[in-house]
Amino acid sequence: MGLFNSFDINASGMTAQRFRMDIISENIANANTTRDISGNPYVRKVVCFTEKGKQTPFSKILNSRLDNYSGQGVRVAKVTEDDYTPMNTVYDPSHPDADDDGYVTYPNVNTVTEMTNLIDASNAYKANTTAFQASKTIAQQGLQLGSQ
Repeated sequence: MGLFNSFDINASGMTAQRFRMDIISENIANANTTRDISGNPYVRKVVCFTEKGKQTPFSKILNSRLDNYSGQGVRVAKVTEDDYTPMNTVYDPSHPDADDDGYVTYPNVNTVTEMTNLIDASNAYKANTTAFQASKTIAQQGLQLGSQ
């Protein structure tokens, strides 16, 4: 592992967690959005991570032969809509988005779950920041030893 690989790994983790926090914030902001541009209620979004530099067998062999950087860390694979959590229905016949029976379909966003996920993402970001600082300190101390 090269000197700067640890920086790349920690930076990718910080970037991924920051993006996750952005999506969680979007979910919280739209927790009461009963109608979007297409007329449907907002659907909660979920971030999926994957290993950075995941390769096909051919590219893996090629990169190992060329001794090329294969990319370590994490990246956002996709942002999907949460279709396994049911939407919230509330009886409110006076609401403009109520159906014929008087029920309004609200997004499947649970604020407590989102806040818990936000704390989790924030802690993961802090852990990556701490690891980045530790790597930086190690690199600085190595440079100081090398210059003496």
